[in-house]
Amino acid sequence: MNELIELLRSLTDPEKLRALLTTVLSGWWSYLMLSAIVFAETGLLIGFFLPGDSLLFTVGVVAGAGDINIGLILVVLSISAIVGDAVGFHLGRAAGPAIFNRKDSRFFKQEHLLKTKAFYEKHGGKTIIYARFVPIIRTFAPFVAGVANMPYSRFVAFNIFGGIGWVVLMTMAGYYLGNVPLIRRHFEKVVIGIVLVSVLPVLLEIWKSRRPSAQAVR
Repeated sequence: MNELIELLRSLTDPEKLRALLTTVLSGWWSYLMLSAIVFAETGLLIGFFLPGDSLLFTVGVVAGAGDINIGLILVVLSISAIVGDAVGFHLGRAAGPAIFNRKDSRFFKQEHLLKTKAFYEKHGGKTIIYARFVPIIRTFAPFVAGVANMPYSRFVAFNIFGGIGWVVLMTMAGYYLGNVPLIRRHFEKVVIGIVLVSVLPVLLEIWKSRRPSAQAVR
């Protein structure tokens, strides 16, 4: 477990990630590892703990330093994100509503699935785009769309637009901002800020959902 935690930390630290990609996983191995992580976060339901937003930002910082080809990484990670959502969608369609009766385990929480279901019911197909920028919901959104039997032709449009938009925006933010001295000095705080901004939509939805209850009590 300690090794896994250390690896996740390496993925969100520019210097550690640069060392990892240039010494242990050089060349195509580095692109393969990064694409596998992006794929797993949405293509596998156990990928909710992976650092998607902060990883993309960090990859952008490393690319800005010339250690990764920015054009190639954008293409590779965009494809991985799109394929990951597609796999999650088909898993949801195969599993069907029965998945909501599954008991909690170490890698599966009903709470995550139910929150995503509520998010999907409110925003519809646009959830596939919105969820890209929200941790945990990003993992389960395509799965819930599959369970809800969204037409795949409709899902594909949202998936492609959301996948490319997420990868390009987060990675290019790191690419252009990574060399700013202030950001370099406070990089850990910037990463935490990215995570908080990503979670903000969920917190707002929770707050809005509780307001009627609070007013009803009065």
